[in-house]
Amino acid sequence: MKRLKTLFRKETLKQDAVAGLVLGVESVPDGLAGGLLAGVNPVYGLYAYMVGTFTGGLFTSSSFMAVQATGAMAIVVADVGAVHSADDPARMLFTLSIVTGIVMLAAGLLKLGSILRFVSNAVMVGFINAVGVNIILGQLDNFTGYVAQGGNRVARAFDLLVHPGQIHLATLTVGIATIVLIIVLERTKLGPLGMVVGIVLGSAVVVMLSWDVAQLRDIADVPNSLPLPMMPLFGQMPALIIPAVSLAFIGLVQGAGISASFPDENGNYPDASRDFVGQGAANIAVGMFQGMPVGGSMSATSLVTNAGARTRLALLIAGAVIAGVTVVFAGAVGYIAMPALAGLLMTVGYRTIKPAQITAVWKTGKTQAVVMGVTFVLTMIIPLQNAVLVGVGISMILYIINESNRATLKRRILDEAGNMRETAPPETIGSHEVVVLQPYGSLFFAAAPVFEDLLPDIDESSEASVVILRLRGRGDIGSTFMDVLRRYAEDLHAANCKLAIITGNEHTDRQLKVTGVARAVGDANIYTSDEWVGKTLRLAYSDALGWISDHTDDDPT
Repeated sequence: MKRLKTLFRKETLKQDAVAGLVLGVESVPDGLAGGLLAGVNPVYGLYAYMVGTFTGGLFTSSSFMAVQATGAMAIVVADVGAVHSADDPARMLFTLSIVTGIVMLAAGLLKLGSILRFVSNAVMVGFINAVGVNIILGQLDNFTGYVAQGGNRVARAFDLLVHPGQIHLATLTVGIATIVLIIVLERTKLGPLGMVVGIVLGSAVVVMLSWDVAQLRDIADVPNSLPLPMMPLFGQMPALIIPAVSLAFIGLVQGAGISASFPDENGNYPDASRDFVGQGAANIAVGMFQGMPVGGSMSATSLVTNAGARTRLALLIAGAVIAGVTVVFAGAVGYIAMPALAGLLMTVGYRTIKPAQITAVWKTGKTQAVVMGVTFVLTMIIPLQNAVLVGVGISMILYIINESNRATLKRRILDEAGNMRETAPPETIGSHEVVVLQPYGSLFFAAAPVFEDLLPDIDESSEASVVILRLRGRGDIGSTFMDVLRRYAEDLHAANCKLAIITGNEHTDRQLKVTGVARAVGDANIYTSDEWVGKTLRLAYSDALGWISDHTDDDPT
């Protein structure tokens, strides 16, 4: 309560009120369009915007993050068969919102924001641009008046192309006119409100000319009251975990982008994990009050900040404005033409497609281009809830491949003064020499085979030599890498040579013992370094020279 009182400041109230009014009015048709895009009752999209914007404004760390139903999340909802085929699809939708909120809330409380960095830019570019195309293709039915047939949006688009005579001319005219009006009016003083005026004018044509064009009231009743709380279907929650994880992932990725792009009124950037918590709380509230899943909306956040918002009060006002419009103008909202909403969504979808990003990834390299292309194609042909998880999997695999290829090995040569220089490691371990090896890059399991190939070979010329492997700075080394060390130590021992290892901490020492490496190397040949850089290496080097001297055959015969 104290936090809310601090928002009502005289010097910022006017700017916040104007910004909240702009976002609230614009969110009404946008919310209805979001529900339409998700293939559910458009009113549920409106409720999601209302509750999500208000609740997000209360709980997110970011002062300006608008938590609404984004296009990408709506497309995922449209592909969740468990919602659309359920006996009670409405409550199943609300339950999905709550489960999504629980996943987001857990991610925020566990501070899992760092996992997003494992998702490559190529995957995100492929996914987001495919979402833009999906948004456009998904609205062709409402835009043309022909209900196309097909197993997915691409197939239905081809069906439309081969049946041009089935297009309803009046419906198509309203859709095209709405797109033109939105583009033109947004360039006037109306700015973002041009979108609202464009939809109103496009719908007004239908009413004035009495055209036989589908309207919102034909598919849904718009009640002139606020939504009442509704309990979720607790028994169905396990069946919704996979789509909820996909929705949460999309929402969190988009929200993380907002957290990193929009500083608070004090100039500081918000805490991404706390923003996760805020989005989770918003989804739980949305589900309780009959709304579809929501997440941080980049476009809505940009709108409210560009409209002059100074504090989070603008978001609370926006939520209240949506509620007021819903109650007062419910009857008028029902006359919104479906092709007008489709025109709005197709405009949004077109703006989601970023050719510059595609070109940039394409020029980065073949691997990135292939990853982007595969993600794009999968997003177009399989349900998005699965495409999201496949995209994450591709990112993880790509990360592992890149990390494994980064493993390198250098030889360090010490002079009499204790100075060191780095050179390439020898191809083969020679006779009576000390070879100090310093690995760089990743040493986890996927890099172990690469590292093993980099190690100098051991052959018949290898005799009474010592290999010192410096692992200082390595806090955790996997068992796969330990197996490489054990085999190399055994091969050296068989050639009358030995391996010495310099570790960085006691944890690595324990790993060497439990994996059998310490037994193969010998406890006396394991050195734990301290805060003095180079001291332990010089000690191991001196011991190695002494060992070689002891094993040198002084007999010239």
